[in-house]
Amino acid sequence: MKHNILLADDDEDDRLLFQEVLEELSIEVSLSTVNDGVQLMQFLSSTSNNLPNALFLDLNMPRKSGIECLSEIKMIDGLKHIPIVIYSTSLNMEVVDLLYEKGANYYIRKPGEFSSLKNVISKAISLTSSDNFQQPKRVEFILQP
Repeated sequence: MKHNILLADDDEDDRLLFQEVLEELSIEVSLSTVNDGVQLMQFLSSTSNNLPNALFLDLNMPRKSGIECLSEIKMIDGLKHIPIVIYSTSLNMEVVDLLYEKGANYYIRKPGEFSSLKNVISKAISLTSSDNFQQPKRVEFILQP
């Protein structure tokens, strides 16, 4: 199975690192990237016939934040089924709880080590690729490397 992944992150270095991780995984992946929340919503509305299998969403982006995008996506019937993995440097538990309530599927705090990042991204892709994927229990929401 080829995984169609979308990454929304305004940091070019983080996008390149994410791509390097995917290249090292032993799964077939197609990666699309956008730089901010406005581009994300435009991308999703223009590719409705080829939606991603999973969206990795940074929280702190210009023009439209990850939380705003999450809220919008979950209100659109054609998009709300897309598994959303929050991918952020911060770990504020109040924000994490809010993201879970708004329907995000997993939360990844960007690890500093490449091998940890590789493990956690691989785990997220594997978990979200299930045919009948549902939001996990709250205790399983934060993915660890």
